[in-house]
Amino acid sequence: MNWLPILLLAAPLAGAAALLAPSRMDAASRGRLLRVHGLAVSGVTFVLAVVLAATFDYGDPARVQFETDLAWIPGLDLRFHLGVDGISMPLVVLTALLTFLCFVYLCRGRADGPGQLLRPKAGGNRPRALVFTLLVLEVGMIGTFLALDLLLFFVFFEVVLIPMYFVIAVWGGRARRAAAVKFILYTLLGSVVLLLGLLLIWAQTGTLDMVALARAHGTGMSHSVQVIAFVAVGIGLAVKTPMWPLHTWLPDAHTEAPTVGSVLLAGVLLKMGTYGFARIAIPVLPDGAAEVAPWLGALAVIGIIYGSLACLAQRDLKRMIAYSSIGHMGFVLLGFATLTPVGVNAALFGNIAHGLITGLLFFVAGAIKERYGTADMPALGGGMLSRLPHLGSLLTFACIASLGLPGLAGFWGEMLALLGAFEPAPGLSRPLFLAFMAVGGLGAVLTAAYFLVMLSRVTHGRPTETVHAPVLAAAGGSAGPDAPALPDAGAHAAGDGDGDGDGKDATGGKGAGSGGAARGGGLRDVMGHELAAWVPLILLILLFGLWPKALLLITDPVVRTFMGAP
Repeated sequence: MNWLPILLLAAPLAGAAALLAPSRMDAASRGRLLRVHGLAVSGVTFVLAVVLAATFDYGDPARVQFETDLAWIPGLDLRFHLGVDGISMPLVVLTALLTFLCFVYLCRGRADGPGQLLRPKAGGNRPRALVFTLLVLEVGMIGTFLALDLLLFFVFFEVVLIPMYFVIAVWGGRARRAAAVKFILYTLLGSVVLLLGLLLIWAQTGTLDMVALARAHGTGMSHSVQVIAFVAVGIGLAVKTPMWPLHTWLPDAHTEAPTVGSVLLAGVLLKMGTYGFARIAIPVLPDGAAEVAPWLGALAVIGIIYGSLACLAQRDLKRMIAYSSIGHMGFVLLGFATLTPVGVNAALFGNIAHGLITGLLFFVAGAIKERYGTADMPALGGGMLSRLPHLGSLLTFACIASLGLPGLAGFWGEMLALLGAFEPAPGLSRPLFLAFMAVGGLGAVLTAAYFLVMLSRVTHGRPTETVHAPVLAAAGGSAGPDAPALPDAGAHAAGDGDGDGDGKDATGGKGAGSGGAARGGGLRDVMGHELAAWVPLILLILLFGLWPKALLLITDPVVRTFMGAP
């Protein structure tokens, strides 16, 4: 038994359990303690993930390492089986990193009053409940990538639903409850179909061990059973991915979720669906994968084009980024559909790149919404590079990374997915996949188009005085070196727990300059806690963009083992 995977789950779970104890502290002291608690627990979890990565045997990434296999329910031969390999290890580290950065982002210092995690709103912002919910969410996310038993995978896969529901429903925007209900209904219905597919695999093979099933490559299951199981498992995973046309919950969830909810939803939860394709659907059900691959590729490229065209039609910045995720995940699914080592490696690389880039995009979009009181692009008034030069520059960097500029992480996943479609696996129609490649290439052009159009509206041009009320305000109305200069207005009336409200009080005001000094109208540029949360993502986007081998060398041996390739 290896204790490291258990500690990765136990640390956030114990941190969440500790918050259930009653507290007699005053509000200010309790807020300071919550800030330290959230940072400490998520920091310890991230350190454990770094230790996992540092001690991982990169000479044999296809072997399951740090394995723990204990009897869970002996009567049903269910086992508490955990471990990592070259596919799951990067996702575990990504999950721990993004969760820790979300807690860094939530600690806003004096701008929010002493000891506050979030700005107060009508009825209270429930900071202890938020920290508890995020830590439980982290348990489910990490457990999904550690699980090596099908039923254990399903349990962790479902654990994340309730915390994310509350993150959206309690701390989201005006339409948060409708968005949360839509999210939970779609994902629960998808999970029912997923469970049926997993039980069918169990009934046919007599085992739930994901390692043994992957080694068997479908042995013990007929062709028709594999097709049925792949469709059932694929539908359940496709809802979480999300794949067109099962995507409609995503834009509403992202638009209404608080910033940290959007970051974790895009950066980790979507990856749970695509991870299931790499870990379960393709290696365990190879005949089913070969039969369904053309349909998967077709739906993938439809999603790429649909997501791009939908982005061009959006006014809301967060909603546009949400639709962009549908297009980007379409490239991931196209990589899987090729059933080649190149394509599957592209999908896994795109998973990590999308988590880093879209996490950064939602962080920056949340910061913009906090300052302007709206994410409506025409209402932002343009000229952000002159109002808030540092924030505008970071938005530009994130958009350029997302559109797939060479030298940044977003390029490799999309380019390799198209390369995989150029030469799909034997048995797949090459002319069909060449058509998919052409359509995917058009989608890449449209991706550049909608991001450049957005930047022309938001960051360039002459600033106009049409923005809504900025909501970054000094505690108690006093401006200081770390405090914005305008009163906290619009977002609180809207009920956004972390300042992502939709307040509609119009006001003017130009942006703050660099170094956090207010000028023009009091809007602040990037602050210290924001830089602390964003710089690691920027560095990793550059690292994997300039040195993609750092990730491909880890995933490729596992992919070749799963695909039976030499």
